[in-house]
Amino acid sequence: MTDQGLLLAVGLSVGLLLLVLLLILTMCWLRMKKNKQAQYQELIGTAPSVPLHSTPVIPVSQGVCARPEEVPFSLPPRFIPQNTGCLRDDESEEKAKKIRMQTDVRQDVLAHRGSLSVGSWYPVGSVLAGLYSVAPLNEVVAPPLGMATRLCFSVEYRHSSEQLLVSLLRLGNLLPRFHSNMTLVELRLLPDDRRPRQAKARGTGPDPEFNDCLIFQVSAVCVLRSTLSVCVLSVQKDGKRHAVGRVLFPLEGELGQAGRVLWRDLDPEEETQCSELGDVQVSLSYSSPLQRLSVVVLRARGLQLLTDAGVCVQVSLQIHTQMVKMKSSCVVRGEQDPIFNYRMTFKLRPQHLDEACLRFELQQPKDRRSEPPALLGVLVLGPFMYARGLQLQHWMDMINNTQEPVRMWHRLGRAI
Repeated sequence: MTDQGLLLAVGLSVGLLLLVLLLILTMCWLRMKKNKQAQYQELIGTAPSVPLHSTPVIPVSQGVCARPEEVPFSLPPRFIPQNTGCLRDDESEEKAKKIRMQTDVRQDVLAHRGSLSVGSWYPVGSVLAGLYSVAPLNEVVAPPLGMATRLCFSVEYRHSSEQLLVSLLRLGNLLPRFHSNMTLVELRLLPDDRRPRQAKARGTGPDPEFNDCLIFQVSAVCVLRSTLSVCVLSVQKDGKRHAVGRVLFPLEGELGQAGRVLWRDLDPEEETQCSELGDVQVSLSYSSPLQRLSVVVLRARGLQLLTDAGVCVQVSLQIHTQMVKMKSSCVVRGEQDPIFNYRMTFKLRPQHLDEACLRFELQQPKDRRSEPPALLGVLVLGPFMYARGLQLQHWMDMINNTQEPVRMWHRLGRAI
């Protein structure tokens, strides 16, 4: 009996303890719930209630720090007093004039501040479209009518990255025989850029568009001494290329207005004006596997002949100051624009392409063979060590288009 009473007492004590703990937990939960409800209080709006049919009010900041319940505002005048019957005639007329002037001034102010308003009385503001008007694109890059083929482009130099950005926009007034062909443009930065950048037109017709941006990495010192060369080619469906013309654009003095749209006429190779001493047309091609340089002197024009003895051309290959080989054509008699079609080949290794040059001399033999011939003009084609401008570009085109003849007109110079 003693053991049973002890067990009963222990069970009752444990039950009472659990009941007390349960009551404590219940009270804690109720208190937490009450605290959470107390945190959320109803916010009373500070804005005053406005009747449904009352006049709208727009607060206007005056740059003064104010408390939320003291927001500064102003109301423009709504009504203009019209009751002038009690005044005398003269005073009423003067008063009416002043009122009309004030009304006109207010209308001008409202018109200047904009047409967007609340209730058609309180101006808020509007966008002045005249400040953001931009000229249509056609007015900027429209090709001039009735003129030669022209190229539209822009140049910009970024000093931070030392990059020259050339944006090709479009061609204008392309010749009709090139309308159905694909137009290709090759850009080169003379004098020392050997790898040309290419851009292909996005359409055909008289005014093909490009909208391409090409980047040249060049230092700020060299860019002022460089010339941008743009050669326009017309490519047929069978891949045959025809030279449309080229643009030589010296960059010195042209980088001040970055991004300015420029129009430049293409210089057709067949229609350029003759120089003072005359011009000569030469075709070059090089074969790396055969290590062979092929030269064709096609014709000359505008030569200043001294006698009727005829004209011949002498071509020599030089490496540095050493004469490697010299060849001469036959004499063409009695013509100011002689046609030579004289072809010759030279053995030249690829490692000597940057060290060699070709020297062309147009000579007129004299009656006596013992006397040296009269020199009519000189032309030198080669790398940067020997040539500049078109002469350098012709040599670079020959290197970049291996086994493909490159034909070009050149001006004759005086012997030094």
